[in-house]
Amino acid sequence: MDKIPGMERPDLQALPQIGDRLTFLYLEHCQINREDSAILVRDERGTTRIPAAAITVLLLGPGTTVTHRAIELIGDAGVGIVWVGEHGVRFYASGRPLTHRAQLLMKQAQLVSNQRTHLAVVRKMYQLRFPEEDVSGLTTQQLRGREGVRVRKAYRTAAKEWNLPWNGREFDPDNFSSGDPVNQALSAGHACLYGVAHAVIAALGCSPGLGFIHVGHERSFVYDIADLYKADLTIPIAFEIAAKKPDDLPSAVRRRIRDEMAARHLLEQIVRDIRFLLSDDDQPDNGKTDITYLWDSHKRLISNGRNYAEKGDMPE
Repeated sequence: MDKIPGMERPDLQALPQIGDRLTFLYLEHCQINREDSAILVRDERGTTRIPAAAITVLLLGPGTTVTHRAIELIGDAGVGIVWVGEHGVRFYASGRPLTHRAQLLMKQAQLVSNQRTHLAVVRKMYQLRFPEEDVSGLTTQQLRGREGVRVRKAYRTAAKEWNLPWNGREFDPDNFSSGDPVNQALSAGHACLYGVAHAVIAALGCSPGLGFIHVGHERSFVYDIADLYKADLTIPIAFEIAAKKPDDLPSAVRRRIRDEMAARHLLEQIVRDIRFLLSDDDQPDNGKTDITYLWDSHKRLISNGRNYAEKGDMPE
């Protein structure tokens, strides 16, 4: 069989780290292929080449078709993919982790499986929301109450600033157009934030399903991380764009969210926050080494790549 033309699969160490990339790119009504290490996008206006390793997540809207070779490149570059429909958003794929190490995933599983450490991570999540307060002595019920007050305040503040009526978060996930402009803008903005959070989680090698505040859903950890930024990012922007009444509200929200994510260096922030939540900083996962250990019931981790057979165990 002839060799498929194009660039060789890059070493993960040669790819830009997730915190150094652009946030997301929205595409619709186009054909997506690959040309060497570039994503090739064709539509009625012409052809565009996008360096695959420069972006974090692709939002694919209605009318997009993707070739197998494009998906191969996208996966190898660690790029996430979200299929965006007219009636909501579904996350159907993600790229490879941008690390060969599983330390963060192992730590996540360890922390979520113990009630004491699970609660400790929950408190750290709320500490990120209330950096000036001591939440170490609050129960989970009290923490949820504090968060509820914070989010309601964010809604009221944004509604007052933009002089818009607000009757609460009401939306039908199966009927995007049934919501009022603010709720539509919130859905579009949150979808972008979920996609970026999911892509970062996948790139770091963590599990999207092992959440701490949210549990039981395949994207529980995605919702945990995204909720850290909604009150300061997607909620105020949703009210701002809804008040301006653009012809294409979802598109206007996406552009505004994208620009604000870039201005705030949100990708770097998400990486730092996930590491803060899951790591004890004893062995930082810098993604620059390819290390595999063997598990041991006493020492936990022992070196890989050596023969542990005792001399007396060898057959004559």
